Formats: sequence, structure tokens, C-alpha cells
Amino acid sequence: MDIFIRNKKYTGPVQAVVLDWAGTAVDYGCIGPAAVFVDVFAQKDIEVSHEEARKFMGLAKKDHIQGMCGLPRVAEAWKKRYGQGPEEADIEELYEQTAVMMVQTLSHHSDPIDGVVPVVEEMRKMGLKIGSSTGYVKEMMDVLVPLAKEKGYHPDAIVCSSDVPAGRPYPWMCYANAIRLETYPMEAMVKIGDTLTDIEEGQNAGMWTVGITRTGNELGLTREETRALEPAELNRRLVKIEARFKQAGAHYILERTADILPVLEEIDLKLKSGELPLKG
Repeated sequence: MDIFIRNKKYTGPVQAVVLDWAGTAVDYGCIGPAAVFVDVFAQKDIEVSHEEARKFMGLAKKDHIQGMCGLPRVAEAWKKRYGQGPEEADIEELYEQTAVMMVQTLSHHSDPIDGVVPVVEEMRKMGLKIGSSTGYVKEMMDVLVPLAKEKGYHPDAIVCSSDVPAGRPYPWMCYANAIRLETYPMEAMVKIGDTLTDIEEGQNAGMWTVGITRTGNELGLTREETRALEPAELNRRLVKIEARFKQAGAHYILERTADILPVLEEIDLKLKSGELPLKG
């Protein structure tokens, strides 16, 4: 096999995709994680909204907890209840409880999102390798992975935040995917995710990035809730999400992961002409 040497531009095809899990490949609406964060804080008599819980989605779960504790309103509520803001020991306690509850919750949020299983099979027929990254840790993935596999979804590589020195937006999970998939260079890979930190992770790894709007954390609605929205209202929300992804630097924006095939064809053409994902 010829090995690409970085003394020229890569002009070969896309070799692999790296998908996020909740909201991108499974768990329509990214419902499971958000509910857990709300419940964990409620156990400490601190009320947080689903919007606040979703603000840091995509990060490693301990980083997510730390981010929520740093929100001015949450920090003030904590100080009012306990006499001081949340400290490191509090964050650790919240994270430990989150880990326990997340493992219990994931069994109810393992269904592949509409169209994901067939599009993954189509990508494999195209010769692509399927990787994945997630803010979940190993204990959580030990529950989620076999359940998703029973329902037809199983990537070739599975990397979680506890497998690497730091989670998103650091690129380490994408690099680990490249190693496990034996894929190089990074511009031959595409990162697909439903959070801003997914986009940042892919950018930092030197990959093409695709943001998912309808089925993920940014919209944050179940399939049924999405269908119940008036079309004009749904479109208004999706347009706002698309704007945030564009501002974050996403190369492409789709409503569903199932719609990825034309994007991959377009990236192939860009690579063939010598275009790289790096912006600026």
C-alpha cells in the first residue's frame, strides 16, 4: 500500500468518518444525558434548566459538570443554599452521581436514529471506515455499545473521553480513531456531530466537520416533539442552530446523519482538487 508523505497535498478520497454518539447516531434529541444532569443537581436542591444542562453537551462529563457549576445563576443558587459556591469536592460528588445515573439511563436511550444504520452500511460499501467519539466514559459505553449493536449500530472504532488525556474540544479522540482505524492523513477523515464542541474537536484534529441540527442536542427534542412543532417554528429553530454551527466553522450542516452521502461525495471532489479542510 502506498503511504501518503506530507510533501504535497493529499488528493485521495475520504477514508473514514468519526461519528458522535448521542444525538448524532443514537438517542434522538440527545435526551438521556440532559435529563441526568437536571436530576443530579436536583438531588442537591439546585434547580437547573434543560437549556443550562445542554449548554456544555459534548464535553467529557466531569468537564460538563464543572461548566454548569461555573454558570453565574447556578453558582449563585449554590451559594444561597450552601453558603459558598461549588468547590472541587462538590464537582467530584456531582460527577460520581452523574456516572451512576448515566449508566442506568443509557439503557433507555440506545436506539439508533432514523436512517443511521443503513447509511453506515452504505458508507462501508464505499470502503469507508466508521469511527466514533463521545463525552461518555468507559463504564457508560460498556452499557451503550452492546445495546446499540443489538439494534444494528456498531462502529469499527469506539473512543470515549476516558480513553484519552482530555475530551473535546481537544483532538485526542479523533487521533485515537485514526490510529485504531489505521487512517491517514487527517484530512481524509470527516467528523460528524451535533454539538459545537464536536465541530471544534474535528477542526482541531484537521478534519472536515459536519454539524447535525434536527436530531441532536442543539434542538434537544424527541422525534415526537419535533414532529409536533409547527413547520415554521421548527424551521426558525433549525436556522438558528445552523447559524451557530456556521459561526463555529462547520464545513457542512445537515439535519440528519442519514443525509451524509452527498456531502462525502462533495468532499471527495474537493480533496481531488487539492482543497484542505483548514480554514483561514
